[in-house]
Amino acid sequence: MTTSINDLIVAAPDTSCDVELAKGPWEFDTFPGYGPGASENDVIPEPVVRPGQLPAEYQRMTDDELHARIRAAKDKLGSRLVILGHFYQRDEVIQYADFVGDSFQLANAALTKPDSDTIVFCGVHFMAETADILARPEQHVILPNLAAGCSMADMADEDSVEACWEDLMAVYGEEPDADGKQPVIPVTYMNSSAALKAFCGRHGGIVCTSSNAATVLEWAFERGQRVLFFPDQHLGRNTAKAMGIPLEQMPMWSPRKELGGNTVEELNDAKVILWHGFCSVHKRFSVAQIEKARAEFPGVKVIVHPESPMPVVDAADAAGSTDAIRKYVIASEPGDVIAIGTEVNMVNRLAAEFPDRTIFCLDPVVCPCSTMYRIHPGYLAWTLDGLVAGELRNEIVVPDDIATDAKVALERMLAALPK
Repeated sequence: MTTSINDLIVAAPDTSCDVELAKGPWEFDTFPGYGPGASENDVIPEPVVRPGQLPAEYQRMTDDELHARIRAAKDKLGSRLVILGHFYQRDEVIQYADFVGDSFQLANAALTKPDSDTIVFCGVHFMAETADILARPEQHVILPNLAAGCSMADMADEDSVEACWEDLMAVYGEEPDADGKQPVIPVTYMNSSAALKAFCGRHGGIVCTSSNAATVLEWAFERGQRVLFFPDQHLGRNTAKAMGIPLEQMPMWSPRKELGGNTVEELNDAKVILWHGFCSVHKRFSVAQIEKARAEFPGVKVIVHPESPMPVVDAADAAGSTDAIRKYVIASEPGDVIAIGTEVNMVNRLAAEFPDRTIFCLDPVVCPCSTMYRIHPGYLAWTLDGLVAGELRNEIVVPDDIATDAKVALERMLAALPK
């Protein structure tokens, strides 16, 4: 049941996955916002800074010409180059990745090639930042398209989190309790800026991924009385709920409201304070979609990503990271029907890899991640050609003062192995 993105766009032109997604992303990189296909729920940060367009030469190249350029550059660069590709990346790009995985796996993969000169990260901005922080000082990290950001990551900015922290310190005080536990431990999801990872490093906190979120929360509760979890409310809520924390002890923090929209009493009773952020792709999944899948395919197995809303996770048969979803499919049997709630590029790739199963995306609109989709073979060819010519194009460099603190939080994350 594999279907191309372009087929789906043509089939459903009246949906939010508009026909412009079939165009080259360079046509939109200088526009404000996240581009065609982005959710109307995305909160666009101001000001929005966009890079210049891809050189016209690469815009005009045919697919065959672009792929020939990429292969030739890879051959010439050899072991000096390592390409990392996220599961959500488009197939035309993922075929060139030396490592494919989720954010936790790719953070580790970046450490396994210490002799490479350059890491090309086919993902989004926060992933490339993480690779730069963990890389050796002499290694370079490139993001093929600087417009490949993350709307969720943009929902928690450094100023808002600092202001939240000041408010929480005013409520809780800064002294540990009789057991030596701090009043609150900050935990940021990998889908956040390097500055927020550094914030966690400075304040005794940690980074998590969807793979190790439960391990990270256990780590945090060993050291603190409560957790401030940002930017994804759904991953935080679903993980904490599975650990037995009641919903009434998980208040939402809305950064534009006084005390995040909470009372002092609610904050004192809190165990996990959830930031008002979300993934616009995973927010699309619904219980109605699961019910429809079960009605049309009796016996269907449903697995969703924990960035999905809590009712969706509760209604599914299983929930897990992108790697967990992949393992779930691998463990299935021929003839199984599996409905998956995550980004469509990964779902279609699994469907193609396991043709003896019926695998489909829960969302009938099946929008790709509009920012991940900005990594196009044209950008990959352009950046690799630059490396061959001795030029670093679209290099990601995290300032030393931020990288030092962020690395503390990231190393804590890497030590918190998924269960």
